[in-house]
Amino acid sequence: MPELPEIEVLRRSLEPHLVGRRIVALRVRNRALREPVATAALRRQTVGRRVTELRRRAKFLLADLEGESTLVVHLGMSGRLTLAPLGAPAELHEHLVFELDSGQKLRFRDPRRFGLALALPTARLEGDRHFRHLGIEPLNGAFDGPVLAAAARGRRGPVKSFLMDGRIVVGVGNIYATEALFEAGLHPRRSVARIGAPRWTALAEAVRAVLERAIAEGGTTLNDFADGEGREGLFQVSLAVYDREGEPCLRCGSAVRRIVQAGRSTYYCPVCQKP
Repeated sequence: MPELPEIEVLRRSLEPHLVGRRIVALRVRNRALREPVATAALRRQTVGRRVTELRRRAKFLLADLEGESTLVVHLGMSGRLTLAPLGAPAELHEHLVFELDSGQKLRFRDPRRFGLALALPTARLEGDRHFRHLGIEPLNGAFDGPVLAAAARGRRGPVKSFLMDGRIVVGVGNIYATEALFEAGLHPRRSVARIGAPRWTALAEAVRAVLERAIAEGGTTLNDFADGEGREGLFQVSLAVYDREGEPCLRCGSAVRRIVQAGRSTYYCPVCQKP
């Protein structure tokens, strides 16, 4: 599933092509996404309007439009949002097409149909049910060790599950949580009740560093992700522990181990990340 770095990469790739452009038509080929597309409402709130800003909140791409409306897109498990000439043939699983006054089209392709697309009033976005439960942005200047420590107060669960809880911090999925814990030297099963202030600071810095490196390398493409121009990410080449079970740790040479937490694979170094 695309996480924060992939959506930020997508945003940056689309921004020069979308901001200032007007949506001139919408074609809905398949309404059956995670939430059925409200075709009439989506057309009414997007067609004829110019894109004024392209933003990201957690794993949502937000295109602010004239008239205080925002187009909200979530890629789900397998979605892609790419640009193509208006005359380009439709792709397999291409469900939505936004035609632009530039002679291009923005097309949403989603084989597994767990994505969504809707339009909301910009002023009420943060209070909407899709957004009101979301935690802090890890690339926000306010994200630091004390923020994590305060969120962990009174909790006892494993730090990896804590880090992946979108109500606490958004966008840190399985891969990035695994990599950040390795960088911070924290065992993924360590209870948050056993982490002191210096370790929380180290973890916050590791999360930020891992996400920023992933963005710089175009995100992680394991299956479906590509940016707005169809380019795949390269961060999977730089992964330190994720999906490297049995391979030598890049720091100490010990064999990387794999465990399962909450149904997800976790990789760690038993020497560099002691319980």
